Amino acid sequence: MNRRDFLAASLGVLIAPNSFSQEENRYRRLLILVELKGGNDGLNTVVPYADGAYYRLRPRLALRRDEVLQLDEGAALHPALKGLMPLWQAGELAVVQGVGYPQPNLSHFRSIEIWDSASRSDQYLQDGWLARAFGAYPVPEGFAADGVSVGGADMGPLGGGRTRSLALEDPARFLRQSRLASAEAEPAGPRPAALEHIYRVELDISQAARRLEASPKITAEFPRGRFGTALRVAAELAANGAGVAAIRVSLGGFDTHQGQPGQHARLLGELAEGLAALKAGLTEARRWDRTLVMTYSEFGRRAQENGNLGTDHGTAAPQFIAGGRVRGGLYGDPPALGALEGGNLRHGVDFRSLYATALERWWNLPSAQLLGGRYETLEVLRS
Repeated sequence: MNRRDFLAASLGVLIAPNSFSQEENRYRRLLILVELKGGNDGLNTVVPYADGAYYRLRPRLALRRDEVLQLDEGAALHPALKGLMPLWQAGELAVVQGVGYPQPNLSHFRSIEIWDSASRSDQYLQDGWLARAFGAYPVPEGFAADGVSVGGADMGPLGGGRTRSLALEDPARFLRQSRLASAEAEPAGPRPAALEHIYRVELDISQAARRLEASPKITAEFPRGRFGTALRVAAELAANGAGVAAIRVSLGGFDTHQGQPGQHARLLGELAEGLAALKAGLTEARRWDRTLVMTYSEFGRRAQENGNLGTDHGTAAPQFIAGGRVRGGLYGDPPALGALEGGNLRHGVDFRSLYATALERWWNLPSAQLLGGRYETLEVLRS
């Protein structure tokens, strides 16, 4: 571990300097990514309740027609997602079905690496897709940070590159410790290059911390627990006048190999209540119309239930996109349960289409350049 990595780890922060600037308005549109860690079961999230194959494949796990929240004549939400229905009814929730990628990898570690880096399944990239975007098209220096990963040390799509991105595993702890990095007066005289770099990293941390600490408090109520706290921090960061371009939060526990019904319902309820509170907080901060919220997960689950009242690693799954400028509705094709490949669902929407939509339609960036190829954008945003 080099000195910079040691300093960052000791402070609970990953940060690198960024000396560039660019048009501020682009990144005043905030992107919030919500990772569903472990591989969310798409079929019991967006339920194909009118398809008889769903009940044959899942005789114990299938949700009854009379308990789901119907979206149209073929698709419904898990009842635990009732907190999302006001968003759906307001036309501010898009449900993108069948999201995945070619030659899917069913390893947790490798598949999330593919999602975070926006790589092909046979390609290994060092930088996250957001880190590449911010490296090529820098966030203005006046922002508090380029991106913030809240609630964990893992940087995900913000990892790599030379961006001013922070990992706030414990936001309160970060603010306490960042003061230690502050602010002794700049020492006089020349310094060795290694010490100069460490000093500059410390200074960046101190400056970011002061800006983050100045975030206004949000009065909207958020669910208790780690996920609710992370979303409250996200809303307060959004309200910060200095600004951040992207925020990532995560909700873990979706690797439901056994005992899925209760666990999955609890997690989906936590997701829905959290996103509803996030809308309230962003509305209070007057940022809802300038925020795009997008879920992702390393993969879905197999179509057929296993023998332990659970589901095993699968492939394609639906994802949610929400925001004040989102054109709500169902996108993509419903799951083709009669045309499985090795027991898994075929994907119809490449996950990089979600990223291309954020880059091109939200931030007006050249998605093909940043993603290494052209991916169709989704018509999910209002002008």
